Order: sequence, then structure tokens, then C-alpha cells
Amino acid sequence: MQDFLHGVFYNPTWGRIAVVLTGILILFIINRLIKRSLLGRVKDNETKYKLKKTVSFLIYLIAIVFISVVYSDKLSGITVALGVAGAGIAFALQEVITSVAGWLAVSIGRFYRSGDRVQLGGIKGDVIDIGILRTTIMECGEWVKGDLYNGRVVRVANSFVFKEPVFNYSGEFPFLWDEIVVPVRYGCDHKMVKEVLRSITLELLGDYANHAKAAWRELVKRYRIENASVDPMVTVVANDNWMEFTIRYVVDYKRRRSTKDILFSRIIDEIDKSDGKIMLASATLEIVPTSELKIEPRRK
Repeated sequence: MQDFLHGVFYNPTWGRIAVVLTGILILFIINRLIKRSLLGRVKDNETKYKLKKTVSFLIYLIAIVFISVVYSDKLSGITVALGVAGAGIAFALQEVITSVAGWLAVSIGRFYRSGDRVQLGGIKGDVIDIGILRTTIMECGEWVKGDLYNGRVVRVANSFVFKEPVFNYSGEFPFLWDEIVVPVRYGCDHKMVKEVLRSITLELLGDYANHAKAAWRELVKRYRIENASVDPMVTVVANDNWMEFTIRYVVDYKRRRSTKDILFSRIIDEIDKSDGKIMLASATLEIVPTSELKIEPRRK
């Protein structure tokens, strides 16, 4: 019995295991204390999320370094075994390895960040978490019209950044171009209609355009791209049925639907105030009565 206890307590292997477990326990306690004391004082959700991720990453890194130091004299002995098993592990876990590589690409290459609105792997929504293997997205659209949440939380493998295009709606240019179409009857003063629509758009969305100009200038400096106009624009096209006025404008990527509601509400109010000078057009079907057809028998 004495030999057994001596072998357990004085065996270097058991001693290393005890040191590793103690160190991990201490790091776990430190992690909980830091998150409770530090994150409890932070009110902003984005800042709190970033601090939580940073603290967790540092704790994991310290744990890996600590275990490597404890077993530093044993690492050379397992090199050959790891080399032999490496090929099999790489083949079996190729999707996992690709996802980890995707996580590194997202972190270093700035494909997207937490809070960005993206389309990844066919899923559109806001990024709420970026893990080592998967990106968590609060989905938009599907059975819900507009860019509104539908309530589904989707986890997409990070490997998709290498397989499909990554659409970022809010990365380096947090604005989108959007358009609405207003059909107007023939006979209305097209110059008056154009001026009314332009004044409404400038009044309601002028601030968006001013902010977007600064963001677009930074984008032009960084990439080889033309210096496009971000000011509201009204154009008209005449077709077989009516005059079609198109309002083009920049808008915050999260406010497309609410902005359309504000614009259309104001446009309808202005049309009502025009006393019939401006009238909306709609598709109509006119049924024309035919003349009475009389058939008389042929006389012989």
C-alpha cells in the first residue's frame, strides 16, 4: 500500500496532470471573475461582446501555453506519432479544418464582423457571433417581407467563405442604394411631379446623403472605383400606360422598409394637396360593348 501511494504521489505523470488541472481551474476562476467584474460595468452590447471574446481567447491561449510548458520535455516524443496520424486526421476532419481556416480568414481578412448584415451560404441576416467553426446569423426575410428578422437563428460553417460569395451589406460602406417607382397619369405636369418628388426626397433623406458622401470618399481612396453620386435622383420614363418616375437614393441598410413607408406616405400627402394636378396611374381594363349582330336566313 505504501508503495502504491508513493507511486501515485511521486509519479511525474500524475504530478503533471495535477499541475495542469490546477492551472486550468485557476484560469477558469480568473475568467469568471474578469467577466463578472469587467463586463458588468459595460452597457454597450457590441463592446461587451468584443470584450467577452477577447477575454475568452486570451484564457484559451494562456491555457495552451501553460500545458505546453508543463509537457515541454515530452513534446519531442510525440512528434513522430502526430506526423503519422496527421494525414488521417486531416482527411477525416477536412470540413472542420476548412472552417477553422475560414475563421482565420474572417478574422484577419475582415470579410465581416459581428453586427454586419451579410448573406453567407444562401442565408441573409445580421452576424451575432463568430465562432471558430461556425458563424451565427439572425436571419432576415424568407416569409417576412422586407429586411426584417424572422426569428430564426442560423449557424453557417465558416468554410462557406471559400465556397460561395460573401455579400456584406454594411461593411466598409454602411449604406445601400434603393429605388421606388411612382406611376403618374399622362396629362399631368411632369416637371411639377419631378420637382415635388425631388424636394420630398431631399427633405427626408438629405442627411443620409451627407453621411454617405464621407463614407464613399473613403471607399474611393481605398479601392479602384468610380466616384459615384450619392445624392437623391429622380428620373422619368414614358411607357405605353403612364409616366414612370423613379426615385433613387441612399439609405441605412437597416431602414429600407421604414424609409419606403415614410417616402410613400409623404408622396401620397403631396398628391392629395395638388388638387388633381398630380394623379397616380394604375392598370385599368376597359370593356367595350359590341354592336348587336343579326343573322337572317338566306332566301331562295
